[in-house]
Amino acid sequence: MSPLTGVINESWQLYKAQARHLLTIAFVVYLIVGIIASLLEELGGVFGALLALLVTIVAIFLLQAALVTAVQDVRDGRVDLSVGQTFSAATPFIPSVAAASILAGIVITFGLILFIIPGLALITIWSVIVPVIVLERAGALASFGRSQQLVRGRFWNVFGTLFLLFLIQFIVNFVLGVIFSFMPLVVGHFLGSVISGTLVAPFIAVVVTLMYFRLAAATVPAGGGYGGGYGGPNPYGAPPPGPFGSQPSGQYGTGYPPSGQQDPGFPPSGSSDPGASSSNPPDGGSWAPY
Repeated sequence: MSPLTGVINESWQLYKAQARHLLTIAFVVYLIVGIIASLLEELGGVFGALLALLVTIVAIFLLQAALVTAVQDVRDGRVDLSVGQTFSAATPFIPSVAAASILAGIVITFGLILFIIPGLALITIWSVIVPVIVLERAGALASFGRSQQLVRGRFWNVFGTLFLLFLIQFIVNFVLGVIFSFMPLVVGHFLGSVISGTLVAPFIAVVVTLMYFRLAAATVPAGGGYGGGYGGPNPYGAPPPGPFGSQPSGQYGTGYPPSGQQDPGFPPSGSSDPGASSSNPPDGGSWAPY
């Protein structure tokens, strides 16, 4: 069985349970960016349009990092970080997320234009670079290799999941386009962009982030590591520690221990060493993200 089995349904349950928090984060970004971009385009001519594009790009990278941060925060079924704290926690990752996203975008675009299939393949193997950067604190370049490592052996499962996300986004955009088609072009485009981004971006972030956790738990690092990869007694293993110290309680993510039980991948209660583990793998090695 693939570690991604049921990830769309799990993501939907988490999305519904934390919709208010996740949608607020996305709405704030899309609304502010939409207003600023519209003003710059109207008042500044070509220069204003370029500034609007720059503001939009930076905001998209911030939103990506913020939503991954938010998903990591709410996986235990509880919101620990406010919207402002979420953005603050995500801000340091913007340079790395921006560098990785721009580089991936350029290479993927060439792949799609020239041969299509290589572009689709790159979208798939690099699909979790943002969670890798935010949750493992990997550098921009290192995130590509790590993402490829996580996807290796599960390419078609990841591709199928991404294809479903594409269909969902296409359907939402189509429906909103029809609804706002009677409005002036600028107004309809603005409303469609804000609503579509607010509704869809958080769900995509939930799916991609949960994909990361499942793939990371199912991947046994070279040279030994946390025992239990997918198919073992603990199917999804223990996810790597998040940047906020939050630990999943089992409400979301098959294989995580029920609330109140100690996760074997985290230090036992009272331990002062955040890297200590209450149980070691059979071969004596220790789990590491790389």
